[in-house]
Amino acid sequence: MSHSKPKPSFQRWFALGLLCAAQFMVVLDFSIVNVALPAMQRELGFSQQNLQWIVSAYALTFGGFLLLGGRAADLLGRRRVFIAGLGLFALASLVGGLAQFQWVLITARAFQGLGGAIVSPAALSILTTTFREGSERNRALGIWGAVAAGGFAAGVLLGGILTDGLSWRWVMFVNVPIGIATAALSPMFLSESREQVVNRKIDFAGAVTVTVGLVLLVYALVQAPEAGWVATSTILSFVAAIALLCLFVLIESRSSSPLVPLGIFRHRTLTAANLVGALLSAAVASMVFILTLYMQQVLSYSALQTGLAFLPHALAASIAAPLASRFVSLGVISSN
Repeated sequence: MSHSKPKPSFQRWFALGLLCAAQFMVVLDFSIVNVALPAMQRELGFSQQNLQWIVSAYALTFGGFLLLGGRAADLLGRRRVFIAGLGLFALASLVGGLAQFQWVLITARAFQGLGGAIVSPAALSILTTTFREGSERNRALGIWGAVAAGGFAAGVLLGGILTDGLSWRWVMFVNVPIGIATAALSPMFLSESREQVVNRKIDFAGAVTVTVGLVLLVYALVQAPEAGWVATSTILSFVAAIALLCLFVLIESRSSSPLVPLGIFRHRTLTAANLVGALLSAAVASMVFILTLYMQQVLSYSALQTGLAFLPHALAASIAAPLASRFVSLGVISSN
């Protein structure tokens, strides 16, 4: 691993501020858009079934390309990839805010997810190479975690304020100045570094197959109630999704630099933790999506009232996240 000359202490904490701003923007986007969904639906004419693609397009590309983003940062240069991801995220946010058609907004959300998948692992990698292992790094990671947890809380409230006070388009526009400012300041405070490895291959095939496979799977599940579970289009979508996911497993088993080394699934604790995390994420994301529509379409809440209604949940998550991390650390220490 190559490192540049260590920066003075005050510059390292400025660097942490930039990294936290980027992570805050990425996490914020998970929640800020949810509150604005009914307004988007009314203006752009989304059906109830297609509305979820505003959320899913972001989540699927973010999850599908997250490992690829981390690998690219290690090989191509962490700061360079971080800045590129910020630029893509800001540009996609601008396009989404200006969208006049459904497909433009959904495409912009997908590219936002791709930008987030580049920014988030690059930022975390820069953090771990900027701060020395020990109390300094632990403190930086604690601040990072608190900011990430607070992003959801800020998103639900800010989404309501912007949607009610201005327009749903501002939940997209708000990312633009944050992304541009963070990218512009990065060369001043962030050092460039990369991994010095012999194998410099990037598993693009794995990232594309798993992402497209998941998109097709979600598409089949969403369209099946309307088209019919035994309709030709539904069956073909399921078959294509399963085929692509199987192809992904085959690619990972043969790749010299896989995104997901299949051997990790032999670790029962890790596999169980990932399964619980996936189920929890699915439950929370579905709950926020459904409750947003219920509050505004059934209870006639405004966007701001919806944001305020979600605030206790968001604040509880913000408080619990650092406490849970500390309890896990204590559990690991005691078990050793």
